Amino acid sequence: MSASISTEQQPVVRDVADFDPRSGSLIERALFNHRQIVLLVCGLLTVILAWQTTHLSLNASFEKMIPTGHPYIVNYLKHKQDLSGLGNAIRIVVATKGESIYEADYLAMLKSLSDQVYLMPGVDRNFMKSLWTPNTRWMGVTEEGLEGGAVIPDGYNGSAPSLAQLRLNIARSNEIGQLVALDQRSSIVYVPLLSRDPGTGKALDYGKFATDLENLRTKYQTDHFRLHIVGFAKVVGDLIDGVRLIMLFFAAAIAVAAVMLYAYTRCWRSTGLVVVCSLVAVVWQLGALPMLGYELDPYSVLVPFLVFAIGMSHGAQKMNGIMQDVGRGTHRLVAARYTFRRLFLAGLTALLCDAVGFAVLMIIKIQVIQDLAMIASLGVAVLIFTNLILLPILLSYVGVGAKAAVRSLRDEQLDAAGGAKHPLWRFLDLFTQRRWALAALASAMALGVGGTFVSMHLKIGDLDPGAPELRADSRYNRDNAFVTAHYGASSDVFAVMVQTQDGGCSKYDTLMRLDSLDWQLRSLPGVEDTNSLAQLNRRVLTGLNEGSAKWYELVKNQDMLNTITAGAPRGLYNDSCNLLTLFTYLKDHKADTLNSVVDEVESFAKANNTPDATFLLAAGNSGIEAATNIVVKQANRQMLLWVYAAVIVLCMVTFRSWRAVVCAVVPLVLTSILCEALMVGLNIGVKVATLPVIALGVGIGVDYALYVLSILLARLAAGDSLSEAYYRALLFTGRVVLLTGVMLAIGVATWVLSPIKFQADMGLLLAFMFIGNMVGALVILPALAHFLLKPARRIDLTEEAFATPPAPLHTAP
Repeated sequence: MSASISTEQQPVVRDVADFDPRSGSLIERALFNHRQIVLLVCGLLTVILAWQTTHLSLNASFEKMIPTGHPYIVNYLKHKQDLSGLGNAIRIVVATKGESIYEADYLAMLKSLSDQVYLMPGVDRNFMKSLWTPNTRWMGVTEEGLEGGAVIPDGYNGSAPSLAQLRLNIARSNEIGQLVALDQRSSIVYVPLLSRDPGTGKALDYGKFATDLENLRTKYQTDHFRLHIVGFAKVVGDLIDGVRLIMLFFAAAIAVAAVMLYAYTRCWRSTGLVVVCSLVAVVWQLGALPMLGYELDPYSVLVPFLVFAIGMSHGAQKMNGIMQDVGRGTHRLVAARYTFRRLFLAGLTALLCDAVGFAVLMIIKIQVIQDLAMIASLGVAVLIFTNLILLPILLSYVGVGAKAAVRSLRDEQLDAAGGAKHPLWRFLDLFTQRRWALAALASAMALGVGGTFVSMHLKIGDLDPGAPELRADSRYNRDNAFVTAHYGASSDVFAVMVQTQDGGCSKYDTLMRLDSLDWQLRSLPGVEDTNSLAQLNRRVLTGLNEGSAKWYELVKNQDMLNTITAGAPRGLYNDSCNLLTLFTYLKDHKADTLNSVVDEVESFAKANNTPDATFLLAAGNSGIEAATNIVVKQANRQMLLWVYAAVIVLCMVTFRSWRAVVCAVVPLVLTSILCEALMVGLNIGVKVATLPVIALGVGIGVDYALYVLSILLARLAAGDSLSEAYYRALLFTGRVVLLTGVMLAIGVATWVLSPIKFQADMGLLLAFMFIGNMVGALVILPALAHFLLKPARRIDLTEEAFATPPAPLHTAP
């Protein structure tokens, strides 16, 4: 081995009086020569921001989950007042174990429930619908002509004649399969929601609303009656309830990380400080959110743990550097300054890559993702202060255990004495040799090609029925399965809008086009049922002609069409008669189902749009999700390109060598490809909840590559061979990369036990990315370096050289 002083082994200074406090960079002098002021400022900030965390709220917003700039959503928002209930709504299914809903006890209970729901804050009362609301109407042909009215008959008193009349009215209302189950043993209370409570002006509190729904379930559910509740607000409520369990798994992951770090260091002081500083970063992040007007939602609640994970990675590197210098006999203050000099630039670059990578998510025009990007970027910015600055300063006071410091140099001392290298380091060093490097790169290429082929099957959107964020056997998904099984009109509604001239919604030509689209959608395998004004006209015309099936047609008689339209429910058209709605009830909201409907409507609109009638997409929960899927699909590749562009630029600025940038970035790209392939294997689609995970993984993974590469480049610049340089990098930063990769992967792997499937999926994906990026930095990086990087002429390094960045690297021709 070389006898020259390595980059990580600076002159031993046992007495702080022998150290020149004026040495080092301006930043180093400003911080370490005023340590008490830095600690005081950090302490005050911690107290203030810890108090601010008490003002942090956990909520969600339906509007934040949708891409408000997409043309489909623009159309929906433009006509939102005429489409209330076709966005954010709850369905409460009240089922009886009796023979049918036509029982006095059932209807009395349903009336009480309907009345109580009507008064709940956040309910759009004008469009709420149940058997007891006046907007649930029937229309039919009697001996008196065309008649209609509320389905609950006038003078209803629960008697047998009243129940018989109710049964008849429901049969003529076209609500069987929609508001009433096909077997007529349950009915729905349909509850559209407002984004803000009109009484207070505050945003709807989904956690409280979901709790109120569960209280209703507790109050009205008996051995004879069962309640099933589905809708966005209930999903969010269940996720918010699950946050308590998520916190337990976070605590378990933190405990695993602390125990494994202690097992590596055998020093409680340094381990405790690394964990504490990483937690301080989380406190600063969470405390800043309410001050900036942000709140956590069920999807961004994972970000604080990612900030903790990044903090542990950087903190362990700082601790390891100080521990090794103290083990050589250097005073703890000087050791802290040495480590700051060596690793601040690499750590700052890595955190800037993280922050920029997260900030790139802002290009996705979905507010919940933009909020997540802001929260993550804020957390990474905080780490610059807590883990790159505060931690070394704290360690300069506290130091590390003497035995732990000596133990940290065991491999280095063994090597200096001419002993054998540790088997793991000896194995990893093989990848700096041509034969092993070729094998590693060939394997990486094979994995990359195979992963690319598999990732081509990655789906956009939900791949499972119900709420994929929750377990398949969760109460919500069981409730959703009940609704799907018992109602022809499922809770997955895709609404097509038809815009006409004022008063033109009942024109014959318009209704004929609407009817044609209706029939085409009914033929799709994913469509269970449809409802439109054209259908209603067909049914009424049949009734007016003694039920003869040959009259199931639209008659070209404008007066008759106008008469039927005048008595039709307002949900099929608006008051100005310039907007028609075609309701399409889907069997699920899987990506393939939505794509087939979108393609059908788009092609129909292209062929049939006229100045008098324009077919617009889309409303309903499934229509909104279709628009979201389109935006996610467009953003998926765009996001990764911007993330990698940012990482490449920052690495280029830092290393000033495109070859070094290739060594750092290629392993990240391989891990991203394999992560997408894993998502295909796990049947996880790309959606709002999962879209950011690869970008987050890249942000964390670049840390590993930069810490290994920074030492490797410095040693090559000093004249070491690639094998010597890589071995030094392994002893200094590589061993900590290995530790943090395994430590954090095990911590997040415990999430697979979570009852929240969203968290379990994220745990698997993050564990894979932690391990994949770690293996890439320790195996693929040196293999690439064998072909791309060459050592410079050997030089002797002076102390002044340590205070400046390494000279530009000599690269292979």
